[in-house]
Amino acid sequence: MEISKVCTEKICREKNKKYFVSTGEVSGDLHLSYLIEEVKKIDENAMFYGVIGKYSKRAGAEMVQDIKDLAIMGFTEILTKYRMLKKKAFEYIDFIKKNEIKNVILVDYGGFNLKFLELLKKEIPDIIIYYYIPPKLWVWGKNRIKKLKMANHIMVIFPWEVTFYDENKIQVTYFGNPFIEKYKVIERSNDKILLLPGSRKQEITKLFPELLKLIDKRSEEKFLLKLSSKDHFEWLNINNKKYENLEITFDKTLNECIRESKIAICASGTVTLELALMGLPAIVIYKTGLINAFIARTFLNIGFVSLPNITVNREVYPELLQEQCDARNIERELDDILNNPLRKKIIEDGMVEVRKKLQNDNDNIIENYGKYILG
Repeated sequence: MEISKVCTEKICREKNKKYFVSTGEVSGDLHLSYLIEEVKKIDENAMFYGVIGKYSKRAGAEMVQDIKDLAIMGFTEILTKYRMLKKKAFEYIDFIKKNEIKNVILVDYGGFNLKFLELLKKEIPDIIIYYYIPPKLWVWGKNRIKKLKMANHIMVIFPWEVTFYDENKIQVTYFGNPFIEKYKVIERSNDKILLLPGSRKQEITKLFPELLKLIDKRSEEKFLLKLSSKDHFEWLNINNKKYENLEITFDKTLNECIRESKIAICASGTVTLELALMGLPAIVIYKTGLINAFIARTFLNIGFVSLPNITVNREVYPELLQEQCDARNIERELDDILNNPLRKKIIEDGMVEVRKKLQNDNDNIIENYGKYILG
Protein backbone atom coordinates (compact mmCIF):
# COMPACT_ATOMS: atom_id res chain seq x y z
CA MET A 1 0.00 0.00 0.00
CA GLU A 2 1.30 3.45 -0.93
CA ILE A 3 1.68 6.13 1.71
CA SER A 4 -1.61 8.00 1.91
CA LYS A 5 -1.43 11.50 0.44
CA VAL A 6 -1.58 14.23 3.07
CA CYS A 7 -1.92 17.84 1.92
CA THR A 8 1.66 19.13 2.04
CA GLU A 9 0.61 22.75 1.48
CA LYS A 10 -1.79 22.61 4.41
CA ILE A 11 0.85 21.17 6.73
CA CYS A 12 3.46 23.73 5.73
CA ARG A 13 1.04 26.58 6.43
CA GLU A 14 0.59 25.38 10.01
CA LYS A 15 2.63 27.43 12.49
CA ASN A 16 2.11 25.06 15.40
CA LYS A 17 4.41 22.29 16.60
CA LYS A 18 4.41 19.27 14.32
CA TYR A 19 5.42 15.69 15.11
CA PHE A 20 6.05 12.67 12.94
CA VAL A 21 5.18 9.50 14.87
CA SER A 22 6.07 5.89 14.19
CA THR A 23 4.75 2.75 15.81
CA GLY A 24 4.08 -0.68 14.38
CA GLU A 25 1.79 -2.67 16.66
CA VAL A 26 -1.58 -2.29 18.35
CA SER A 27 -0.06 -1.96 21.83
CA GLY A 28 2.31 0.80 20.72
CA ASP A 29 -0.53 2.56 18.92
CA LEU A 30 -2.59 2.47 22.12
CA HIS A 31 0.21 4.02 24.19
CA LEU A 32 0.84 6.61 21.48
CA SER A 33 -2.85 7.55 21.45
CA TYR A 34 -2.71 8.38 25.18
CA LEU A 35 0.29 10.62 24.54
CA ILE A 36 -1.36 12.38 21.58
CA GLU A 37 -4.55 13.01 23.57
CA GLU A 38 -2.57 14.51 26.44
CA VAL A 39 -0.40 16.73 24.25
CA LYS A 40 -3.51 18.02 22.47
CA LYS A 41 -5.14 18.84 25.82
CA ILE A 42 -2.15 21.03 26.65
CA ASP A 43 -1.63 22.41 23.13
CA GLU A 44 -4.64 22.00 20.87
CA ASN A 45 -2.60 23.20 17.89
CA ALA A 46 -0.05 20.38 18.12
CA MET A 47 -0.18 18.25 14.94
CA PHE A 48 0.73 14.58 14.55
CA TYR A 49 1.36 12.70 11.29
CA GLY A 50 2.77 9.25 10.76
CA VAL A 51 2.69 5.48 10.98
CA ILE A 52 -0.26 4.77 13.25
CA GLY A 53 -3.32 2.62 13.86
CA LYS A 54 -6.94 3.23 14.74
CA TYR A 55 -6.31 4.43 18.31
CA SER A 56 -3.93 7.23 17.37
CA LYS A 57 -6.15 8.18 14.46
CA ARG A 58 -9.07 8.58 16.87
CA ALA A 59 -6.84 10.65 19.14
CA GLY A 60 -6.33 13.15 16.32
CA ALA A 61 -3.24 12.05 14.40
CA GLU A 62 -3.25 12.02 10.59
CA MET A 63 -2.46 8.61 9.13
CA VAL A 64 0.44 8.57 6.69
CA GLN A 65 0.70 4.76 6.90
CA ASP A 66 -1.60 2.26 8.57
CA ILE A 67 0.24 -0.13 10.89
CA LYS A 68 -1.94 -2.95 9.53
CA ASP A 69 0.27 -2.85 6.43
CA LEU A 70 3.37 -3.39 8.56
CA ALA A 71 2.25 -6.31 10.73
CA ILE A 72 5.55 -8.17 10.88
CA MET A 73 6.51 -10.64 13.57
CA GLY A 74 9.69 -12.58 14.29
CA PHE A 75 13.28 -12.55 13.12
CA THR A 76 12.80 -14.40 9.85
CA GLU A 77 9.98 -12.19 8.58
CA ILE A 78 11.88 -9.02 9.45
CA LEU A 79 14.78 -10.30 7.34
CA THR A 80 12.56 -11.18 4.39
CA LYS A 81 10.82 -7.78 4.52
CA TYR A 82 14.02 -5.77 5.16
CA ARG A 83 14.12 -4.19 1.69
CA MET A 84 10.48 -3.12 1.89
CA LEU A 85 10.90 -1.65 5.38
CA LYS A 86 13.98 0.31 4.35
CA LYS A 87 12.06 1.72 1.38
CA LYS A 88 9.27 2.78 3.73
CA ALA A 89 11.77 4.45 6.07
CA PHE A 90 13.08 6.64 3.25
CA GLU A 91 9.53 7.50 2.20
CA TYR A 92 8.82 8.71 5.73
CA ILE A 93 12.08 10.69 5.81
CA ASP A 94 11.10 12.34 2.53
CA PHE A 95 7.72 13.23 4.04
CA ILE A 96 9.42 14.74 7.11
CA LYS A 97 11.76 16.83 4.97
CA LYS A 98 9.04 18.12 2.64
CA ASN A 99 6.83 19.13 5.53
CA GLU A 100 9.63 20.63 7.62
CA ILE A 101 8.83 18.50 10.65
CA LYS A 102 11.46 18.93 13.37
CA ASN A 103 10.27 16.40 15.97
CA VAL A 104 9.84 12.64 15.72
CA ILE A 105 8.31 10.29 18.30
CA LEU A 106 9.17 6.60 17.99
CA VAL A 107 7.10 4.10 19.99
CA ASP A 108 8.37 0.56 20.63
CA TYR A 109 8.62 -1.60 17.41
CA GLY A 110 12.41 -1.88 17.67
CA GLY A 111 12.83 -4.09 14.61
CA PHE A 112 11.95 -1.11 12.43
CA ASN A 113 12.23 1.99 14.62
CA LEU A 114 15.87 1.51 15.63
CA LYS A 115 16.92 1.39 11.98
CA PHE A 116 14.60 4.32 11.25
CA LEU A 117 16.27 6.25 14.09
CA GLU A 118 19.70 5.59 12.58
CA LEU A 119 18.59 6.70 9.11
CA LEU A 120 16.85 9.80 10.47
CA LYS A 121 19.98 11.00 12.24
CA LYS A 122 22.04 10.37 9.12
CA GLU A 123 19.65 12.15 6.74
CA ILE A 124 18.45 14.95 9.08
CA PRO A 125 21.17 15.45 11.74
CA ASP A 126 19.31 18.20 13.62
CA ILE A 127 16.04 16.25 13.97
CA ILE A 128 14.82 15.89 17.57
CA ILE A 129 13.88 12.30 18.33
CA TYR A 130 11.89 11.06 21.32
CA TYR A 131 11.92 7.29 21.83
CA TYR A 132 8.88 6.49 23.94
CA ILE A 133 8.85 2.90 25.21
CA PRO A 134 12.17 1.78 23.71
CA PRO A 135 12.77 -1.85 22.70
CA LYS A 136 13.21 -4.30 25.56
CA LEU A 137 17.00 -4.19 25.56
CA TRP A 138 17.03 -5.87 28.98
CA VAL A 139 15.59 -8.87 27.08
CA TRP A 140 17.36 -8.50 23.74
CA GLY A 141 20.79 -7.77 25.20
CA LYS A 142 22.93 -4.67 24.96
CA ASN A 143 24.02 -4.81 21.33
CA ARG A 144 21.28 -2.36 20.31
CA ILE A 145 22.18 0.30 22.87
CA LYS A 146 24.49 2.13 20.47
CA LYS A 147 21.60 2.85 18.11
CA LEU A 148 19.19 3.77 20.88
CA LYS A 149 21.65 6.34 22.28
CA MET A 150 21.20 8.32 19.05
CA ALA A 151 17.76 9.42 20.31
CA ASN A 152 17.69 12.85 21.97
CA HIS A 153 15.19 11.73 24.62
CA ILE A 154 14.37 8.24 25.91
CA MET A 155 11.13 7.80 27.86
CA VAL A 156 10.49 4.49 29.67
CA ILE A 157 7.40 3.13 31.45
CA PHE A 158 8.79 0.38 33.71
CA PRO A 159 10.84 0.97 36.89
CA TRP A 160 13.41 -1.74 36.16
CA GLU A 161 14.26 0.00 32.88
CA VAL A 162 15.53 3.00 34.84
CA THR A 163 17.96 0.72 36.69
CA PHE A 164 19.02 -1.02 33.47
CA TYR A 165 19.79 2.23 31.66
CA ASP A 166 21.49 3.76 34.70
CA GLU A 167 23.84 0.78 34.75
CA ASN A 168 24.60 1.45 31.08
CA LYS A 169 25.17 5.20 31.62
CA ILE A 170 22.10 6.23 29.61
CA GLN A 171 19.78 8.96 30.88
CA VAL A 172 16.08 8.18 30.62
CA THR A 173 12.85 9.84 31.73
CA TYR A 174 10.36 7.89 33.84
CA PHE A 175 7.08 9.16 35.32
CA GLY A 176 5.31 5.83 35.79
CA ASN A 177 3.26 3.39 33.74
CA PRO A 178 0.27 4.96 31.90
CA PHE A 179 -1.80 1.79 32.33
CA ILE A 180 -1.98 2.49 36.07
CA GLU A 181 -4.16 5.49 35.25
CA LYS A 182 -6.13 3.80 32.49
CA TYR A 183 -7.03 0.44 34.06
CA LYS A 184 -8.85 -0.28 37.32
CA VAL A 185 -10.01 -3.61 38.75
CA ILE A 186 -13.31 -4.62 37.12
CA GLU A 187 -16.19 -6.27 38.93
CA ARG A 188 -17.01 -9.50 37.10
CA SER A 189 -20.43 -11.09 36.89
CA ASN A 190 -20.22 -13.97 34.43
CA ASP A 191 -18.44 -17.27 33.86
CA LYS A 192 -17.03 -17.17 30.32
CA ILE A 193 -13.49 -18.12 29.33
CA LEU A 194 -12.02 -15.17 27.43
CA LEU A 195 -9.80 -16.04 24.46
CA LEU A 196 -7.30 -13.45 23.23
CA PRO A 197 -5.09 -15.03 20.54
CA GLY A 198 -3.37 -11.80 19.47
CA SER A 199 -3.80 -9.32 16.66
CA ARG A 200 -1.37 -10.61 14.04
CA LYS A 201 -2.01 -13.37 11.53
CA GLN A 202 1.04 -15.37 12.63
CA GLU A 203 -0.16 -15.39 16.23
CA ILE A 204 -3.78 -16.28 15.51
CA THR A 205 -3.03 -19.05 13.02
CA LYS A 206 -0.59 -20.73 15.43
CA LEU A 207 -2.58 -20.35 18.65
CA PHE A 208 -6.22 -20.70 17.65
CA PRO A 209 -6.04 -24.38 16.56
CA GLU A 210 -5.07 -25.34 20.13
CA LEU A 211 -7.83 -23.14 21.53
CA LEU A 212 -10.32 -24.77 19.16
CA LYS A 213 -9.39 -28.21 20.51
CA LEU A 214 -10.17 -26.90 23.99
CA ILE A 215 -13.50 -25.42 22.85
CA ASP A 216 -14.39 -28.79 21.27
CA LYS A 217 -13.51 -30.75 24.38
CA ARG A 218 -15.07 -28.45 26.97
CA SER A 219 -18.58 -28.20 25.55
CA GLU A 220 -19.96 -27.38 29.00
CA GLU A 221 -17.92 -24.15 29.16
CA LYS A 222 -18.80 -20.85 27.48
CA PHE A 223 -15.97 -19.26 25.50
CA LEU A 224 -15.71 -15.63 24.38
CA LEU A 225 -13.25 -14.99 21.55
CA LYS A 226 -12.25 -11.36 21.08
CA LEU A 227 -10.75 -10.41 17.73
CA SER A 228 -9.52 -6.89 17.01
CA SER A 229 -10.92 -6.88 13.46
CA LYS A 230 -13.58 -8.68 11.42
CA ASP A 231 -10.87 -9.34 8.84
CA HIS A 232 -9.20 -11.71 11.31
CA PHE A 233 -12.14 -14.13 11.24
CA GLU A 234 -10.90 -15.64 7.98
CA TRP A 235 -7.70 -16.75 9.76
CA LEU A 236 -9.63 -18.99 12.18
CA ASN A 237 -10.29 -21.79 9.70
CA ILE A 238 -13.36 -23.04 11.58
CA ASN A 239 -14.61 -24.92 8.48
CA ASN A 240 -18.17 -23.68 8.94
CA LYS A 241 -18.69 -25.91 11.97
CA LYS A 242 -21.05 -24.34 14.48
CA TYR A 243 -19.69 -24.09 18.00
CA GLU A 244 -22.64 -23.40 20.28
CA ASN A 245 -20.35 -22.70 23.23
CA LEU A 246 -18.29 -20.09 21.36
CA GLU A 247 -19.14 -16.40 21.03
CA ILE A 248 -16.97 -14.31 18.70
CA THR A 249 -16.86 -10.55 19.15
CA PHE A 250 -15.17 -7.77 17.23
CA ASP A 251 -16.91 -4.81 18.83
CA LYS A 252 -16.91 -5.42 22.58
CA THR A 253 -14.22 -3.55 24.49
CA LEU A 254 -11.70 -5.44 26.57
CA ASN A 255 -13.41 -4.07 29.69
CA GLU A 256 -16.77 -5.49 28.57
CA CYS A 257 -15.19 -8.87 27.81
CA ILE A 258 -13.48 -9.02 31.21
CA ARG A 259 -16.75 -8.18 32.96
CA GLU A 260 -18.28 -11.33 31.40
CA SER A 261 -15.34 -13.64 32.12
CA LYS A 262 -13.86 -15.72 34.93
CA ILE A 263 -10.45 -16.32 33.33
CA ALA A 264 -8.54 -15.52 30.13
CA ILE A 265 -6.29 -17.50 27.82
CA CYS A 266 -4.18 -14.96 25.99
CA ALA A 267 -1.21 -14.51 23.70
CA SER A 268 1.85 -13.02 25.36
CA GLY A 269 1.92 -9.26 24.91
CA THR A 270 0.78 -5.98 26.43
CA VAL A 271 -2.70 -7.44 27.01
CA THR A 272 -1.30 -9.59 29.83
CA LEU A 273 -0.53 -6.42 31.81
CA GLU A 274 -3.97 -4.99 31.02
CA LEU A 275 -5.61 -8.16 32.35
CA ALA A 276 -3.53 -8.14 35.53
CA LEU A 277 -4.37 -4.51 36.28
CA MET A 278 -8.08 -5.20 35.69
CA GLY A 279 -7.95 -8.24 37.99
CA LEU A 280 -8.62 -11.17 35.64
CA PRO A 281 -6.67 -14.42 36.12
CA ALA A 282 -5.05 -15.63 32.92
CA ILE A 283 -2.98 -18.31 31.22
CA VAL A 284 -0.34 -16.93 28.84
CA ILE A 285 0.34 -18.87 25.65
CA TYR A 286 2.71 -18.34 22.75
CA LYS A 287 4.05 -20.26 19.80
CA THR A 288 6.29 -19.13 16.96
CA GLY A 289 8.21 -20.78 14.12
CA LEU A 290 11.10 -23.14 14.82
CA ILE A 291 13.76 -20.75 13.51
CA ASN A 292 12.41 -17.81 15.51
CA ALA A 293 12.20 -19.99 18.62
CA PHE A 294 15.80 -21.19 18.18
CA ILE A 295 17.09 -17.63 17.78
CA ALA A 296 15.12 -16.45 20.81
CA ARG A 297 16.42 -19.22 23.04
CA THR A 298 19.99 -18.73 21.81
CA PHE A 299 20.37 -14.97 21.89
CA LEU A 300 17.72 -13.43 24.13
CA ASN A 301 17.99 -12.95 27.88
CA ILE A 302 14.63 -14.51 28.59
CA GLY A 303 13.33 -15.49 31.99
CA PHE A 304 9.63 -14.75 31.88
CA VAL A 305 7.91 -13.40 28.77
CA SER A 306 4.69 -11.89 30.14
CA LEU A 307 4.81 -8.41 31.65
CA PRO A 308 3.08 -9.26 34.96
CA ASN A 309 5.67 -11.97 35.63
CA ILE A 310 8.56 -9.73 34.57
CA THR A 311 7.22 -6.93 36.78
CA VAL A 312 7.41 -8.95 40.02
CA ASN A 313 10.09 -11.40 38.80
CA ARG A 314 8.03 -14.47 39.59
CA GLU A 315 5.12 -16.39 38.11
CA VAL A 316 1.83 -14.57 38.42
CA TYR A 317 0.33 -16.03 35.26
CA PRO A 318 1.42 -19.50 34.06
CA GLU A 319 3.24 -19.38 30.72
CA LEU A 320 2.87 -22.12 28.11
CA LEU A 321 5.37 -21.49 25.34
CA GLN A 322 6.30 -23.36 22.15
CA GLU A 323 6.03 -27.14 22.65
CA GLN A 324 4.26 -26.59 26.00
CA CYS A 325 1.56 -24.59 24.23
CA ASP A 326 -1.04 -27.24 23.46
CA ALA A 327 -4.67 -27.90 24.37
CA ARG A 328 -3.78 -30.57 26.95
CA ASN A 329 -1.51 -28.28 28.95
CA ILE A 330 -3.88 -25.34 28.64
CA GLU A 331 -6.71 -27.47 30.00
CA ARG A 332 -4.55 -28.69 32.87
CA GLU A 333 -3.69 -25.13 33.93
CA LEU A 334 -7.30 -24.07 33.48
CA ASP A 335 -8.59 -26.78 35.79
CA ASP A 336 -5.91 -26.08 38.39
CA ILE A 337 -6.70 -22.36 38.56
CA LEU A 338 -10.49 -22.75 38.54
CA ASN A 339 -10.63 -25.66 40.99
CA ASN A 340 -7.74 -24.91 43.34
CA PRO A 341 -8.58 -21.97 45.68
CA LEU A 342 -4.94 -21.67 46.80
CA ARG A 343 -3.66 -21.39 43.21
CA LYS A 344 -6.32 -18.80 42.43
CA LYS A 345 -5.40 -16.82 45.55
CA ILE A 346 -1.71 -16.81 44.56
CA ILE A 347 -2.63 -15.34 41.17
CA GLU A 348 -4.94 -12.75 42.73
CA ASP A 349 -2.24 -11.68 45.19
CA GLY A 350 0.22 -11.50 42.30
CA MET A 351 -2.03 -9.16 40.34
CA VAL A 352 -2.24 -6.83 43.35
CA GLU A 353 1.55 -6.94 43.64
CA VAL A 354 1.91 -5.99 39.96
CA ARG A 355 -0.14 -2.83 40.48
CA LYS A 356 1.83 -1.89 43.61
CA LYS A 357 5.12 -2.42 41.79
CA LEU A 358 4.11 -0.13 38.93
CA GLN A 359 2.43 2.44 41.12
CA ASN A 360 4.46 5.63 41.16
CA ASP A 361 4.52 8.57 43.56
CA ASN A 362 3.86 10.82 40.57
CA ASP A 363 0.27 11.77 39.85
CA ASN A 364 -0.85 12.54 36.31
CA ILE A 365 1.55 10.11 34.67
CA ILE A 366 0.37 10.58 31.09
CA GLU A 367 0.13 14.35 31.54
CA ASN A 368 3.75 14.43 32.66
CA TYR A 369 4.88 12.57 29.53
CA GLY A 370 2.84 14.98 27.43
CA LYS A 371 4.42 18.02 29.08
CA TYR A 372 7.85 16.49 28.59
CA ILE A 373 7.18 16.08 24.85
CA LEU A 374 6.11 19.71 24.58
CA GLY A 375 9.22 20.83 26.47
